[in-house]
Amino acid sequence: MTTADVGKRLVEFCRQGQFKQAIDALYSPDIVSVEAFEMPASAPGPRMPREMRGIQQVRGKTEWWEANHTVNSANVSGPFISLEKFAVIFDMDITVKATGKGMKMKEVAIYTVANDKIVHEEFLYDTSGH
Repeated sequence: MTTADVGKRLVEFCRQGQFKQAIDALYSPDIVSVEAFEMPASAPGPRMPREMRGIQQVRGKTEWWEANHTVNSANVSGPFISLEKFAVIFDMDITVKATGKGMKMKEVAIYTVANDKIVHEEFLYDTSGH
C-alpha cells in the first residue's frame, strides 16, 4: 500500500468510529505514539504518559480514551499526503465521563508510514479554545 492508501483507510476507519480496527489493520507492532502533553487522570483512570511504544500500549491508550470520554460528534479531514507521511485533522465535541463536562477539541495527527504500516503518530492540539 502507498502512504495515500494507508491514510485513506485510516480516515475511513476514524469516520466510522472504528479506532481499534484501525490499529489492528494499519499499525506496526512497533508503533510509537506521541501526544502533545501527558494526559491528565480521569476517574477512575490513571494519568497517561505522553509517549507510548508498541501496539499493546497504543491499544491501552485507546481503551483509556474510550473508557473516559464520550465522543458526541467528530469531523475527520484529510488525509494530507507526502511521500512517507500524512496528516489528519480531527474536530471533536466530547464529554468527560467523570465530570460530565463537555468540550470541543481540535487536533492535527501526523503519521509516518513504513512497509505499509503506521510506525509513528504524533498529535498536535489547538489550544485556542475554539
